[in-house]
Amino acid sequence: MLKAAGAHWRGAPLAAVLFDLDGTLLDTLADIALALNRALLEYGCESLAQKDVRGMIGRGAPILIERAAAAHGRAFDAATQAAMVQRFFHYYGELEESHEDSARPYAGAAELLRSLHDSGLGIAVVTNKQHRFASALLTRLGLCGWVDVVVGGDTCARRKPDPQPLLFACESLHALPFNSLMVGDSVNDVHAARAAGIPVVCVSYGYNEGRDARTLECDALIDSLAELPALLEAERPAEKR
Repeated sequence: MLKAAGAHWRGAPLAAVLFDLDGTLLDTLADIALALNRALLEYGCESLAQKDVRGMIGRGAPILIERAAAAHGRAFDAATQAAMVQRFFHYYGELEESHEDSARPYAGAAELLRSLHDSGLGIAVVTNKQHRFASALLTRLGLCGWVDVVVGGDTCARRKPDPQPLLFACESLHALPFNSLMVGDSVNDVHAARAAGIPVVCVSYGYNEGRDARTLECDALIDSLAELPALLEAERPAEKR
């Protein structure tokens, strides 16, 4: 639990914390890979290994499909790619509806959300996953009670790395960007936060489109969500490792 003095980031009081979902709060790789492979098989493509799918996650389903097709050396027209996205959504939703999904919170995620929420901070999840899937996951995993706002990839006109979803979350939480903090796992999150004027902390264990997390130009890099409260309580500026 944060101290009564409240959360601060480098001397500025915080009003809100925005979290990415896939690769930051939740490990959803197995489900994304399974739904993707089921969709790919319908279009004559072989299944992809989870380690390969890991590097494709981050910019929403249309880019996921585009990257998966490229991995097979295939070039589908726009109509076919759009149809493949819908089949991916179908299979992903089917996993949730049949309770076949295996998504789990990362260690410390529930405790962190509860602590930050109970300290009076506004909490948002800002993801490129469709809103219906994000909300359903947070509800099923018992995390929705500590999340005030969910911004999905279909909530705004544009997705991350555009800053619009982050700014929408801040507005919904009645928080100013410079009094907010973004927590994510990828260059996608860093670019969105920078464009929105929001400081950003990244986790080292996320998907990051297959890149080394140490290359992220974030304000701090943490190995566990349990490390975040100490950064928000620190009197001195936090240093990026």
